[in-house]
Amino acid sequence: MAVDNLRPPPGRGRMGRMRWSRLFDDLEAQLRAEERAELLADVAEHTRARRGQQGLTDRMAADLGRPLRLRVAAAGVLEGTLAELGADWLVLRVELPGARARSVLVPVAAVRAVWGLSGRADPHEGVAQRRLGLRHALRAISRDRAQVRLTDLEGGQLSGTIDRVGRDHVDLREVPEDGTGRGRGHTVVMPLAALALVASAPSAGSPGAGGA
Repeated sequence: MAVDNLRPPPGRGRMGRMRWSRLFDDLEAQLRAEERAELLADVAEHTRARRGQQGLTDRMAADLGRPLRLRVAAAGVLEGTLAELGADWLVLRVELPGARARSVLVPVAAVRAVWGLSGRADPHEGVAQRRLGLRHALRAISRDRAQVRLTDLEGGQLSGTIDRVGRDHVDLREVPEDGTGRGRGHTVVMPLAALALVASAPSAGSPGAGGA
């Protein structure tokens, strides 16, 4: 008798099943929409968190070989190709009118603004190279015995060869850029914290000899 009481009136059973099916379909669609919204929110949060962990060198790593424009303390605006990137330094290859291109090493701490970054970031690009700090880069230049020009954060400039790189300073053996050799032998010590850039010295008499 109780079973008979559960039987729907004639013609109502099919309509009831259809209505319930629509309810279940609607519920399933709602759940899918909620899951999708939750997934999108998780992705957005992950993206924000990942971007929050990115440093300037992570972003620059994605743009190696691309042209950039930098404003560097005491040196003004430099334009060139991002040629090398370390843990806390970069090398910009600067083209000069009527002269050979010059390599300019810039400590990241001396960079005041950057134009031309793509907006991408690749924290894994060149990781092995980017373990090298500023002192490693300066020691490599020292071993090369190349003549360079140092610019400090106040705009002062010194030309010569790097003789020694200490924990927090560099020794420069002064050499005039005119190639005469006069004044050679004087050693100047510059704290690394005062360094704005290291530029490969221009050839004597070249149009770029008057600026960094």
